[in-house]
Amino acid sequence: MERERRKYTRIATDQVISYAMVDAGDQLGVSVDVSAGGIRFEAVGCEIGLSDTIRVTFNVGDRTIVAVGRVSWATETDPITTEVGLEFIDIDPAALQILEDETEVLTPV
Repeated sequence: MERERRKYTRIATDQVISYAMVDAGDQLGVSVDVSAGGIRFEAVGCEIGLSDTIRVTFNVGDRTIVAVGRVSWATETDPITTEVGLEFIDIDPAALQILEDETEVLTPV
């Protein structure tokens, strides 16, 4: 049996999110999953590289969360779509608590 390597429990999601390089305008993407440590999303028609700093805005339940993260990996899934793994580096403590509370519900006791 393979040991789980992930530090955080992920919440599967397929919602539309907005993201932007910190000094640029917002673009739309689709989230794949989110955890207290970061978010995985699909970006269309945008070049994103390792270590880029990106601001994301997404919802968990009825709460809107804005966070800044650093790209830890990016993989082209087709000629115009890139799947991005973003590690949070700046997130409001209340927003972080929301994510932690949501993943606790999913974690077996």
